[in-house]
Amino acid sequence: MLTRVKSAVAGFMGGIMSGGNSGGVGNTGSELPLKFPYMRPEFLGLSLDEIECSADHIARPILILKETRRLPWATGYAEVINAGKSALNEDQACCEVVVARRRPMSYCPPSTPSKTPTAKRRNSLPNGEGLGLRVDHSKLGEDSEGLVFHYWALFDGHAGSGAAIVASRLLQHHIACQLQAVIEILRNVASLPPTVLGEEPDNNPYFQGNTPGPHRALTRAASLRGASGAPGSPSNTPPPPRFFTEKKIQHESLVIGAIENAFKEMDAQIEKEKQIYNITGGCTALTVVYLLGKLYVANAGDSRAIIIRNNDIIPMSTEFTPESERQRLQFLGFMQPHLLGNEFTHLEFPRRVQRKEVGKRMLYRDFTMNGWAYKTVNDEDLKFPLIYGEGKKARVLATIGVTRGLGDHDLKVHDSNIYIKPFLSCCPEVKVYNLQQYEHGADDVLVMGTDGLWDVLSNQEVAEAVTTFLANCDPDDLHRYTMAAQDLVMRARGVLRDRGWRITNERLGSGDDISAFIIPLMYGNRQP
Repeated sequence: MLTRVKSAVAGFMGGIMSGGNSGGVGNTGSELPLKFPYMRPEFLGLSLDEIECSADHIARPILILKETRRLPWATGYAEVINAGKSALNEDQACCEVVVARRRPMSYCPPSTPSKTPTAKRRNSLPNGEGLGLRVDHSKLGEDSEGLVFHYWALFDGHAGSGAAIVASRLLQHHIACQLQAVIEILRNVASLPPTVLGEEPDNNPYFQGNTPGPHRALTRAASLRGASGAPGSPSNTPPPPRFFTEKKIQHESLVIGAIENAFKEMDAQIEKEKQIYNITGGCTALTVVYLLGKLYVANAGDSRAIIIRNNDIIPMSTEFTPESERQRLQFLGFMQPHLLGNEFTHLEFPRRVQRKEVGKRMLYRDFTMNGWAYKTVNDEDLKFPLIYGEGKKARVLATIGVTRGLGDHDLKVHDSNIYIKPFLSCCPEVKVYNLQQYEHGADDVLVMGTDGLWDVLSNQEVAEAVTTFLANCDPDDLHRYTMAAQDLVMRARGVLRDRGWRITNERLGSGDDISAFIIPLMYGNRQP
């Protein structure tokens, strides 16, 4: 138990443990080749020398798009490396225009639940090469064989940059794969998605819950006597339904499902390929997909997205942390106590329970509770809590501070054989914003940022900074969003002083990696 306490304190103070092959990250796989080499986002167009120079933990230069480059929708982007927390910038980003073309579903990895081992059920995984999924901007209107979508993504790595790099190269292809199965359905906006693929939607009113005329009055007794439409009746008229049993599924639900399955497939691919490639650590994932007039914002982790529209702030994501997902995690620990390794308790107490308090009544809560109550402390309560700490220092199993993301398949509690992955979810929350419902001006934007930004700046501070900066720019200047992103990252990083990095009012600046997209919404229905 003393070892557990030391481990927990170390995790509480410093985050994820990296203690070698026997430590918290399991086998590092350093003898295996890399799936992809370390890189900065491809759209920055940096040379190897520029990438090396950007990894300066003292100067912390802010990287932005070169003047000769432009992202879709004139999107702005900026990033800066951490102040020494890790040797490399563990954030990754991606921005592409992708086309999902009609292909047989055998082209994509399976998305349906299966108990078959991953290694046996996958014989084809996207590798990012030769897929033909990217599209030429000048030919956006010419693709009659598929669906074109815009894609932005941020990945915040931990315990290494491997998972973030792989996800930044491949997640968009998994999304395209999942959309390929429903291309025709999504294009046919006049009809709801069929319940069974290959069957035409049945427009018969008897199956729509709108039984007309005399059939409404057909009683159970009449049906048993062989009335028209009853079983055994010579009439072919179908019987009226007694209940409306079929849900009406909207098209946007298919897109949400495609994105959710893509995250699961990406996580499964990382797990499989860790056997043959050195893919370190894990990562959070925040993606935005623009498809058929709507933005789909998917988040798994503690990055954040907000929309700034007419000076209003619209949150487009929820952070998933040990505190925000306490009840889910506690329920899992309650239902499967073996995952706690006889070293942790699923219950939460205001502080660690001491042996001298056994037999006394102490405040606690479990997965069924939002409030607190008193219970009599017993020996089981002396175990280390499943969730410990507050705010940014909260940890699951004294190890990790985020509860959703990709990777982390080998992550263990320090100096133990307790795996943490069962408590981590790769499933994102997807929120939808219909761009076509609103008129957007040049200063209406969506801001995406990793937690290095939001740790030191609130939604309101970010909105004020972006709005003020854009208001002082020429509305026709397509570089204004890049410069706004640079200004935002600079505000979060701060200025290096004798006592470290400082921002407004001498508050501590962010020592974490910071990455931010600023996406103008006015281009949702027209290209710049």
